[in-house]
Amino acid sequence: MSAPRKAVIVDDNAAHTVLLSRALANKYGDVAIETYNDPLLAIKAFSPGVHVLIMDMEMPGIDGRKLLELACRMGVRRQRCIILSSLDADALHRAFPPGTCLAVINKDDPRQLNALSLILDSIMRKPE
Repeated sequence: MSAPRKAVIVDDNAAHTVLLSRALANKYGDVAIETYNDPLLAIKAFSPGVHVLIMDMEMPGIDGRKLLELACRMGVRRQRCIILSSLDADALHRAFPPGTCLAVINKDDPRQLNALSLILDSIMRKPE
């Protein structure tokens, strides 16, 4: 039996991490979910074994772009990183140009959250 896929969620808002982790667990079942409300504590989870990294861009004390770069230097693949933010789409795309990560999602926009669901469906079906 293979090990469950590893999902890492980093968001200073505890309610968001709980909602996302429950949604992943309910929808995909066999997934090892690690949640971090402190981005500095999340660093220990960054490795090539991360199947998907879902990370808030705006967290106190750390620039989300720098945290993403650190995650990638530690082995997390860019095409497995999803950035969440309350910024509008234009600002998000300026901050994270194509190729920087898999997707940028405005977490306050229901259409964007539907897109997140579709993206997760696709990525969770992909082999390591």
